[in-house]
Amino acid sequence: MRSKENDMTVQDLVGEYTIIGSNQDAEAHSYKGKLVLSLDRNARIVAKWTIGTNQGQTGTGFFKNNILVINFKYVGEDQNIYKGVAVYQCINKDILDGFWSEKHGNPLYLGEERCFRVSTKPELLN
Repeated sequence: MRSKENDMTVQDLVGEYTIIGSNQDAEAHSYKGKLVLSLDRNARIVAKWTIGTNQGQTGTGFFKNNILVINFKYVGEDQNIYKGVAVYQCINKDILDGFWSEKHGNPLYLGEERCFRVSTKPELLN
């Protein structure tokens, strides 16, 4: 029987995360950025990534059994629209460990991404 204490809800994922990742290629070029997760009116995930300082990506997804799946898209430097899917194992509400693949990416490789929640707790005053 599964333990309920480790089960998360989709609401537990809402927030801002810093990300470190590697691209879907033989060199696995690394990148850093930010991921903001929110919910739409149907409690589905809405994702907004900022890769580096200015590359924006958006996506929508769903969550079940501590697995988060997000279909994403973005406009590349060549002005083409790129699409893919990201899958995250939710280690806990503060750490997401994932992998992703773009439709036209190198099929021999997967991109990887790890997300760490940005604390929004105010500092305690002395």
